[in-house]
Amino acid sequence: MHDRTVVRAVTTSVVRLLLGYSMALVGGVLLGVALARAKAVKQFVGPLVLGLGSVPSICWLPVAILWFGLSETSIQVVVVLGALLPIAVATETAVRHVPPQIIRAARTMGASGPRLLATVVVPAAFPGILGGAKLGWTFALRSLMAGELLFVSGGLGQLLETGRDLGDTALVLAVVVLIVGLSRLSEWALFGRLDREVARRWGAEPA
Repeated sequence: MHDRTVVRAVTTSVVRLLLGYSMALVGGVLLGVALARAKAVKQFVGPLVLGLGSVPSICWLPVAILWFGLSETSIQVVVVLGALLPIAVATETAVRHVPPQIIRAARTMGASGPRLLATVVVPAAFPGILGGAKLGWTFALRSLMAGELLFVSGGLGQLLETGRDLGDTALVLAVVVLIVGLSRLSEWALFGRLDREVARRWGAEPA
């Protein structure tokens, strides 16, 4: 019985995490590129992004519940906002730090607009974007656990809260170990090979 409960909790949390993180990754990269390359976006949206970045993601849960009720959407809002902003900030920094001579050389060869971004700027900024993606993953997991702790949701966060309510120290510690293991395993599976490939291609380690 406990085994089935744990499996269901892990599955529920993993599905939520992958869904929310995927949306945050796409939105964060697009927002970061826009902040770095569009002056109007930087001027009007940049201060808002920096301001919202200082707000703990769990603070969005009451707003999400008011808008969407006690639903999956509310948890996803918390996960997306928790991961999107650090990804956007890291992407903006990485794009801004692309050497200008690379961009000038690409322009002399006819690259411009979306083609310049897709084939030159984003690939050149990829190591920094990858770092932001890893940071966003960590924030997404933290946001998910915080969201699941606060209302009945069926994931690992609820299982942790159940252990607390029952005074079951073994269950609480087991869930904590599961969360740590999930974090390490998912980071290795998602980013391990990418890290090695980026290090090889950018000359950080021998081929």
